[in-house]
Amino acid sequence: MEKKNITNYKIQFSIIGFIAGTVIFILFYATALASKDLVFTLKNIATLHRGSFHFIVIDLLPFFAAMVCYFLGIFYQKMAIELHRIKEEKTSKTDQMLMFAENLSKGSFDSEYNTSADNSLGNILINLRNSLLKNKLEEDQRKKEDQQRNWVAEGLAKFGEILRLNNDNIEKLSFELISNLCRYIDAVQGGFFIINDEFEEDKHFELIAHFAYNRKKYNKKRIEISEGLIGRSAFEQNIIYIDEVPDDYVEITSGLGEANPRTLLIVPLVMNNKVYGVIELSSFHYFEPYVIDFAGKIAESIATTYSTVKINLRTAELLNESRAAAERLTQQEEEMRQNMEELQATQEEAGKQAEEFVSFTNSVNHTLIRAEYDINGILLYANTKFLKKLGYTSNSEVEGHHISIFISEKDKAWFNEIWDTLAKGGKHFEGYMKHVTKTGRDLWTMATYTCVRNNMQNVDKILFLAIDTTEQKEQSLDFEGQIEAINQSSIKVEYAPSGRMLTCNQKFIDTMGYSTEDLKDYSVFNFMGEDEQSDFEEIWNKVINGNPYQGQSKLVAQNGKSKWFDVNYTAAHNMYGEVSKIISIAHDITDQKEMELLTKQQNELLKKQEEELKATEVDLHKRLDEAKKEVKLQFQEIEKVKIRNEKTLEGAHDAIFSINHDGTIEFFNRAAENLWQYSRKDVIGKNVKMLFDEVKTENENEMVFTLTHAEKRKLVGNRRECNILNKAGEHVPVIILLAGAKVQNEYTYTAFIQNIEVELF
Repeated sequence: MEKKNITNYKIQFSIIGFIAGTVIFILFYATALASKDLVFTLKNIATLHRGSFHFIVIDLLPFFAAMVCYFLGIFYQKMAIELHRIKEEKTSKTDQMLMFAENLSKGSFDSEYNTSADNSLGNILINLRNSLLKNKLEEDQRKKEDQQRNWVAEGLAKFGEILRLNNDNIEKLSFELISNLCRYIDAVQGGFFIINDEFEEDKHFELIAHFAYNRKKYNKKRIEISEGLIGRSAFEQNIIYIDEVPDDYVEITSGLGEANPRTLLIVPLVMNNKVYGVIELSSFHYFEPYVIDFAGKIAESIATTYSTVKINLRTAELLNESRAAAERLTQQEEEMRQNMEELQATQEEAGKQAEEFVSFTNSVNHTLIRAEYDINGILLYANTKFLKKLGYTSNSEVEGHHISIFISEKDKAWFNEIWDTLAKGGKHFEGYMKHVTKTGRDLWTMATYTCVRNNMQNVDKILFLAIDTTEQKEQSLDFEGQIEAINQSSIKVEYAPSGRMLTCNQKFIDTMGYSTEDLKDYSVFNFMGEDEQSDFEEIWNKVINGNPYQGQSKLVAQNGKSKWFDVNYTAAHNMYGEVSKIISIAHDITDQKEMELLTKQQNELLKKQEEELKATEVDLHKRLDEAKKEVKLQFQEIEKVKIRNEKTLEGAHDAIFSINHDGTIEFFNRAAENLWQYSRKDVIGKNVKMLFDEVKTENENEMVFTLTHAEKRKLVGNRRECNILNKAGEHVPVIILLAGAKVQNEYTYTAFIQNIEVELF
């Protein structure tokens, strides 16, 4: 029943009542006249009225019936209007529920739906929306963590390859590591320091690679073992991260100089509690925790490789002193071990690409804001939503004020033009409008300014209606940024269920080498080779039936070359649950796939080499046993020579003693016992200072001063006259000749002492 037809009921009922009353009137008089055998005429009717007064009531019956039906029509009309209102209300609730369900099916979880307490289906939809929104947030967090893990895995694989290819040249390896590490973690400057421990008494850090602002630097720098942050990090064997370096904090001194970067990351190269060096990185931005952890893992790999390289160099030096053949065999065994370790590391560190990332859509909040202004812009009325959204508590704060207090200074010029047009009765304004709240914040709205005219068609006032879209505007900007990030980092293509290409992003075009014109009539099957099409048709049928696919796929580029992708095909459904399109999110893994194929080839080659090495294993062990026997014989011969030399020195007439690099006495012959009046057990293992008067020699004799101080350079090969201090405290004049010998980077000094006092006597 249409609402426009409801207004006719009272008129229709009145007419029906009047007609019914008239029929009763006629029937009554016809019956009365027939009972008295009278003809139905006005004269006979008048005769009946003279005989009875109640006929007057019969005369009024049509009018009375019409009046009663009139009131019945009014009652029925009210009932019809109420029924129509209830029907529209139910229809409106149903439409709201359907719109809310449609937004959920499209992935819009920010839509609002006001449900009553008795609307169980509405409450279920609200709970479903909240559950979907929670799952979406958890999915976003999981994808972020997956991206970080993939970033770390790719970095470990990248630096594992660098360590494998450059482990025979420390300087080249150091520069490759520091330059690639700076680029990978977006550091503007980096330094690679290693410990120079060639001389135990002069251990220090040495800068062997320096990279700054994407350029190689040729700085040479020496840092003492306990100096600054470099020394502290090495001593504590911990990462040092400074994320806020004040501009006036000039006392801090890093290994790269005295500049104060915004952030400073110092990572020690530690393996088995031994420090091999330190990496120092600086940046203008903050390092995330997973980046710092990644730098720590890279440092462990570098320390392992550097330790291996150092051990190899040391091993090569020792083997070179023994036998050339044994050296070659040992190097082959070491190279095989390294190749096997590198192959295993390459296979374990290969990671998968990130999964698909779904697009976001924006929704509109249906909160209504209302206000009225006069043509001069003075606020006449504002509803509660207006006051709440703009931060006011009562109408007295805004009524009587000009509209300019709600408009930003930057927007007043173009808004005044709109207002002048409205005040003159011009076209209404509809569109986005930014207002300023009481606290100075921006309030974005979908606004309408409409002229309200009086009876004379003059503009009486301006009506303002708006919906708060601030949250949607901010979300829109955020979603646009996220979609742009997807297009920058991933390949995105949309296909029809038939396979016909609908859209693709620029990254797909750049990767595949096609132009937009080339792709106009392409389908997903055009990118497949003949061998892959049959298998892919089966995958495609599963996807359009609602089963997402994730895996590796090989496509043919414009130049005919094969491209490998880690791809995800997902079906998107419309409001009816039908598949509307297929969304593909992919990552180019061609390099990784080629590396896998190369790794496979290397693995086969290594297996072949392993078989060859096994064939020579018996011969290798035989030669090693011969080399060990020969070295053992050499050491026995050296020990005999040492004993013979000690016996020779023991029988010498001159006093002779030997000290190591720390100044500890290791040999003391019989003539020395007589000269100093000490027994051998009293001095062996003691410091040489006990044999001299340190106070006098420090000021009088350079020979004895350098001899009694381990850190000083000794006067080897010079004869000097000096005084010794015997057990009785007496000074005895002697002549000392000092000889030095270096054995495996350790110095031993032997002093020959001639007693001048005895000769003079």
